[in-house]
Amino acid sequence: MQQDILINWSPQETRVAVVEYGAVQELHVERTLERGLVGNVYLGKVARVLPGMQSAFIDIGLDRAAFLHVADLMSSINSRHADTDNATAPAAAPKPIEKQLFEGQSLMVQVLKDPIGTKGARLTAQVSIAGRLLVFLPQDNHIGVSQKIPAAQREELRRRLQALTSDLGGGFILRTNGEDASDAELGEDIAYLRKTWGRIKDAALRLPPTSVLHQDLSLLQRVLRDIVVETTQSIRIDSREQFEELKRFAIEFMPATLQRLQLHSGERPIFDLFNIDEEIAKALGRRVDLKSGGYLIIDQTEALTTVDVNTGGFVGARNFDDTIFKTNLEASQAIARQLRLRNLGGIVIVDFIDMVQAGHRDAVLAEFQKQLARDRIKTNVNGFSPLGLLEMTRKRTRESLAHQLCEPCSACMGKGVVKTARSISYDILREILREARQFNPKEFRIIASPKVIELFLDEESQHLAGLSDFISKPISLQSEAAMAQEQYDIVLL
Repeated sequence: MQQDILINWSPQETRVAVVEYGAVQELHVERTLERGLVGNVYLGKVARVLPGMQSAFIDIGLDRAAFLHVADLMSSINSRHADTDNATAPAAAPKPIEKQLFEGQSLMVQVLKDPIGTKGARLTAQVSIAGRLLVFLPQDNHIGVSQKIPAAQREELRRRLQALTSDLGGGFILRTNGEDASDAELGEDIAYLRKTWGRIKDAALRLPPTSVLHQDLSLLQRVLRDIVVETTQSIRIDSREQFEELKRFAIEFMPATLQRLQLHSGERPIFDLFNIDEEIAKALGRRVDLKSGGYLIIDQTEALTTVDVNTGGFVGARNFDDTIFKTNLEASQAIARQLRLRNLGGIVIVDFIDMVQAGHRDAVLAEFQKQLARDRIKTNVNGFSPLGLLEMTRKRTRESLAHQLCEPCSACMGKGVVKTARSISYDILREILREARQFNPKEFRIIASPKVIELFLDEESQHLAGLSDFISKPISLQSEAAMAQEQYDIVLL
């Protein structure tokens, strides 16, 4: 798998596209005024303790209080290392949260999940600082190795890490890209992480509650730390200033990425040349067309995402079962890509076209899991339910692309549909009848959208005239182009 990373930078926004096999697989957007909070460390203030939920709300200076569960307090940190291979001992039950926290208490916390929808940020009191090769756990003595590293190498790597850190205090977890690092490279990362922790502790003593003690790296820097892999061929950016800044960061922390950095010097933004904006537009739509003629319908709600697979105009196979099978196979590849491209997280329900043969279902499931294996975000596929629906989850740590770039429609308020002009006209007639029973104006005036007014002048004119005769009041009409179809006013004159 060959990967290219394209970066479009402007003072207000950074956009990153990850291209694999000639197609955009991931899109990352960071706006200067809307930077994500995951990884940030705060000096929080306990706003409220909820014994019944074994949780607390923590004020970290945001619009909504953040959420801290008892499992994320330091007393239960042994349960937080499930991603490393020596976390086999069961964790002791934590002390009740009301015996650990009280209102008004200052507490150092770190953001695990950004605020999403109506939910506040999710916090942990177990601070971890990510470096290029290691994760530093300053409040713990745990030494671990990522499970993504082959099991045969983990014990040796753990012994090396233990020898390098035995006299330093704190815990460390070796990240996947630290598998082949030298002792010198690991030592540099350890020094950087301990220096960062020293700055955080110093800030905690100087700054008042709700202050930011540490911010995670910018999207530009996280590209080098988190997105670049061994198969990355190039990292192209279209800003000379940011190119130089990224070079300095690479020289200090990630020298292996330096030779892949390239400055795109053309006049047109790099996203224009590679049609990335067109891909973004497609990723915001409900319908995704497949090459075979089939298509997907993707609907995102606050609780889950549903994907419906349809054959559409595909009739290329020899019989109907083969047509369904080939459509589902192609759909499994497209869905895995769309999950990454749109950054869809949480529960995902996929309604593949019903397959009669168990072999076809198994093949589609295997292909889907194969495609998901390329995803950097953790996924868990539960297989087909008794109703034939495929159920899965994808870890969610930030807003989806649609939630980042879009807002609910002001006309339909997020419903996705609006009442027909005829339905609105009947609402208006009923409203006038109610008003006429309570008030005695000289005239009623309807102010509505042009389409509703046109309906009253044409097809609904008889009903309007009949109501006017019934209430013995004249009813006049006024078209307002600025009004949405569901908006109207009834003025009593």
